[in-house]
Amino acid sequence: MKVFVTGGSGYVGGPTIRALVRNGHQVAALARTDNSVSAVEASGAVAVRGALTDTDVLREQASLADAAIHLGMANERTAEVDLVAAQAMQDGLADRGAYVHTGGTWVFGNTDGVADETHPMSPPALTSWRLDNEKQVLANGGRPVIVMPGLVYGNNGGLIQAFYVDPARRDGELPQIGDGSTHWALVHVEDLADLYVRALNAKPRSVFVGVDDQNPTIADVSRALAHAAGVPVRAMDLAEATRRMGPIAEAFALDQQLTGAKARRELGWQPRHTDAVAELAL
Repeated sequence: MKVFVTGGSGYVGGPTIRALVRNGHQVAALARTDNSVSAVEASGAVAVRGALTDTDVLREQASLADAAIHLGMANERTAEVDLVAAQAMQDGLADRGAYVHTGGTWVFGNTDGVADETHPMSPPALTSWRLDNEKQVLANGGRPVIVMPGLVYGNNGGLIQAFYVDPARRDGELPQIGDGSTHWALVHVEDLADLYVRALNAKPRSVFVGVDDQNPTIADVSRALAHAAGVPVRAMDLAEATRRMGPIAEAFALDQQLTGAKARRELGWQPRHTDAVAELAL
C-alpha cells in the first residue's frame, strides 16, 4: 500500500516507517523542517513538506494514499491541532483505506488490576483531551482505527528517558513516585511500530491497547533505570514529583496493568521484547 504518515521523524515515527517499508509498503511522511526531511528519508519515506496545521496538505496526501497513520503531535493547541489534522486525513481517505489514530493508555487512569480496551476511562488532566478527539475520530466515517500505546521505551528515547534517565544523570538521583508498588504498562518502540503496521488491516472502528502485558512495578522499573543511570533511587510523593516533572508526574503516578490480548488475537501481534526491566537496566 501507499501509506501517508505524520510524525515520521519522531521517536515512534522512524521505527514505524522502517517497519512499513520492511513489509513492502510505500511511505510518504510529513516533514516540517530540513532535519525532519533528512530523518524521514533516512528511514525510507518520501518527505512531504508541511506541518500538522497544513490541512490542505494532509487532505491531499491522504487522498493520494491507501492508508494513513497519525503519529504527530503539536506542542501548542495540541488537542485542536490533533483533531483537525485527523479530520483532514479522514476526509482525504474517505472510505478507501484505514486511518490509524494514536491514543494512549493513560486515559484509563488507575486500572485496579489487569484491564483491556473496555475499561472505564478516567484520565489525568494532561491527557483528558484525548477522549473527545477519539470519539470524534471513530464517528467521522471511513475506516478509523485507534492504537493506544502504553508507556513507550527502548532505543534510548521516549518519555522515560526524558523524564527519568537523563535528569537522573544530571541530578544524581532517580525519582520514584510513591512506595513503588504501583505498575506501569509498557511497550517497546519496535513492537509498537509493528502494531501500527498490523493496524492497517484492522476492522474499522477497532481500538487496540498496545502493551507487552508485563506490567512491572514502579519499584522494579526504578531500580533498573537507576542502574542504567548509575545513581540511587529516591522515593518522593506526588507533590514533589510534580514540582520536578510538571503535570506529567500525575500520569507517571498512575497504577496501570493492561493487556494487549485483543491485538494479539485479532492482528497476530506478538511483542518480541519480553523483559522490559532488563532492557531498561542497560
